[in-house]
Amino acid sequence: MNTVRVPSPLRDYTGGAARISASGTTVAEILANIDRDHRGMRFRMIDEQDRVRPHIRIFINQREVLSLDEAVAPRDEIHLICALSGG
Repeated sequence: MNTVRVPSPLRDYTGGAARISASGTTVAEILANIDRDHRGMRFRMIDEQDRVRPHIRIFINQREVLSLDEAVAPRDEIHLICALSGG
């Protein structure tokens, strides 16, 4: 299982949890597994063309994810980051 750190704007989907567990060998698999337990969360991060939305960044440990096909090792930590905006 991998630990996934969830930013506060997405915690409504996780019942307020800042950390959740998910398994998978790629980022895409992990996001699909997250969405099974937390319906709708993936759509907030990934668009209809399977691209990461512009206001979202995903990291494996300290390395930014450039493709949803990137491999994830069993103990890697996934960080979901939401950009802040406002005026």
